[in-house]
Amino acid sequence: MLAVVTKSLSQMLTPPFRVVLLKSVALALVLVILIGVGLHRLLAWLATAGEGWAEGVLGTGAHSALVVLGWIVSIAAGLGIVAGAIFLMPAVTTLVASVFADEIALEVERTHYPDEPPGTPLPVPFALFEGSKTALLAVGVYLLALPLVLILGTGLVIFFLATAFLLGREYFELAAMRHRPREAAKRMRKENNGTVFVAGMFIAAFVSIPIVNLATPLFGTALMVHVHKRLSRNE
Repeated sequence: MLAVVTKSLSQMLTPPFRVVLLKSVALALVLVILIGVGLHRLLAWLATAGEGWAEGVLGTGAHSALVVLGWIVSIAAGLGIVAGAIFLMPAVTTLVASVFADEIALEVERTHYPDEPPGTPLPVPFALFEGSKTALLAVGVYLLALPLVLILGTGLVIFFLATAFLLGREYFELAAMRHRPREAAKRMRKENNGTVFVAGMFIAAFVSIPIVNLATPLFGTALMVHVHKRLSRNE
């Protein structure tokens, strides 16, 4: 596993990968900004609506105190969105990976497996659908883990393990479906759950590093192309 991790990391700064890296980083940043702006506006609207309701209940005498409270809530919401962006990165990078998976996988295959037939590109709508499902699951895991992070502190471990499982599954299946039907790819992943999960832990660790995690689609896809090739040879 360490050998394929090293191969994946070493290829990330090669000229062909730099082009994909720039495109994937740009798309990831756009998605993060759009999500952040949308959430901030929603929370700001809720804070304003709540302030108006509270003033109607408590009377105009509480106006100044409510304004101060509203500012505090808005600042806290902004900080929460910044922190939340870290947890949402697995979901964002999954969507980005579904767009560029074939381009990344093809370059890995050309470089490391030139004597083997390249995979068949996945239809973009299908890849986006698969990526969207995993992204929504990742958001659900974040929402479930967040209370545990705040209360017990164990949510970080749960989030990491769940991220490893979700990202490992998604990236492996995207790589495998280039060479075999969808059901066969899923069956292969289930038969090699342990290997895929360990590889997913490396992706989860990578996606937890701020700034660097914008390159997760390249690392995750490249890693799982190598894993799929090795497992295919073992068959």
